[in-house]
Amino acid sequence: MPVDANADLLKYYEVYETIGSGGFAKVKLGRHILTGEKVAIKIMEKKDLGEDLHRVKIEIEAMKHLSHQHVCQLYHIIETPTKIFMVLEYCPGGELFDYIIAKDRLSEEETRVFFRQIVSALAYVHSQGYAHRDLKPENLLIDEDHNLKLIDFGLCAKPKGGLGYELKTCCGSPAYAAPELIQGKAYIGSEADVWSMGVLLFALLCGYLPFDDDNCMALYRKIMRGNYDIPHWLSTGSILLLNQMLQVEPKLRITVRQLLGHPWVMKGYSSPVEWHSKHPLGHIDEDCITEMAVFYKCSRKSTVQLVSEWKYDNTTATYLLLLAKKRRGKPVRLCPDVHLENVPCSPLQDSVFLHSQRSRSLDMAATQPDSGQKRKGTRVFGSLERGLDKVITMLTPSKRKGPRDGPRRIKAQYNVTLTNQVNADQVLSQILSILPEKNVDFVQKGYTLKCTTQSDFGKVTMQFELEVCLLAKPEVVGIRRQRLKGDAWVYKHLVEDILSTSRI
Repeated sequence: MPVDANADLLKYYEVYETIGSGGFAKVKLGRHILTGEKVAIKIMEKKDLGEDLHRVKIEIEAMKHLSHQHVCQLYHIIETPTKIFMVLEYCPGGELFDYIIAKDRLSEEETRVFFRQIVSALAYVHSQGYAHRDLKPENLLIDEDHNLKLIDFGLCAKPKGGLGYELKTCCGSPAYAAPELIQGKAYIGSEADVWSMGVLLFALLCGYLPFDDDNCMALYRKIMRGNYDIPHWLSTGSILLLNQMLQVEPKLRITVRQLLGHPWVMKGYSSPVEWHSKHPLGHIDEDCITEMAVFYKCSRKSTVQLVSEWKYDNTTATYLLLLAKKRRGKPVRLCPDVHLENVPCSPLQDSVFLHSQRSRSLDMAATQPDSGQKRKGTRVFGSLERGLDKVITMLTPSKRKGPRDGPRRIKAQYNVTLTNQVNADQVLSQILSILPEKNVDFVQKGYTLKCTTQSDFGKVTMQFELEVCLLAKPEVVGIRRQRLKGDAWVYKHLVEDILSTSRI
């Protein structure tokens, strides 16, 4: 009998819809059963990874050693013969990139808030001996408190001799790459990161890239010259900082340490950027340990010992997610409707969970059991055969009357474009008529369009969603958009072209 590759994941997590995808990974929304906390689950098929398998291993090892308020937290690694699952902190605000394009560009004040967080994250990452090497707004997520979290350490490097030692591998995204990288020279990782931060700062302030060209060689020439147009709205301080970061000669470039207390970074603040971790892994929280010890019927000493091993198994995930609940002011409690079946303390991380009836509502923050008769002995992984792609879609009572006939009503979000129309069907019809003209294939499901573009050789180059929806305030039709795969700036131009052509 074949072993279900998802079984180990579904012991501990409920799995919901796809919230993103990349070249070799799919990211799904999940819920950790014991704590009730939302998580992001990065799913990778080993056979699809090929030469990128080493990148995944690098990313995992780096994230195991990084714990910082502006770095996305790793909770759990599950590896099977065919798959790798990375369970990560869930950031409902999506990519910083989408936030930029939705607002066209950010004010200097809002840019400064974000930029201080980016500097904090990079100063910490560098202090741990790592260079990120792929800084861009797609690799910064916004959490529920509107703070940034750095992700994607697949291209990071940790030179054995320290961060001052030279690297030779040319990697990262071309538009953000430092001149010394694209010239094939040996380079210092931290210096290359500062250049990428400069490009990122320009994108925040301007809404477009300083160096851009459809032709790769022309783009490289622009980067190596280091010349870019300065828009009229930039302040003198912003221009000066960009000039200090986008220095072609790396030794003339400002350093991250200098950025911490830079006058532009300090404007409106009484202290330099705080880069030390507020969440070091060495600290063990007493409340979380107590709750786990009581739940598992273990001594506090043995629980501390298990947690302190930092295996990034379910023990690590349970502890870190409990800690996340505490930091948000939520009760430090494990779900009372999940029980163990005579499991001793020693194999805590490998225990098979039994549970009584629990809600499969999409409101995954709820941790209280449903009322009604309990079904003892029901296994969490009782229906593994459904697979991850068959999303759990149990409806709340208010929605069980039947399928939704009209467009979804949502609150205004930064990835929703408002129209001047009140007829959703008319807006949908206009978009449907435009997509074939733009060589966009699509699958329609109600008012949601799953869109795809392909190269001349049939390779998928872009995947994104467009959804026609209603906004209560103001009472107009909106279009929600979400990039799932492909170059971020190409996606930006394509969606803007579709919406402008549709005259909505």
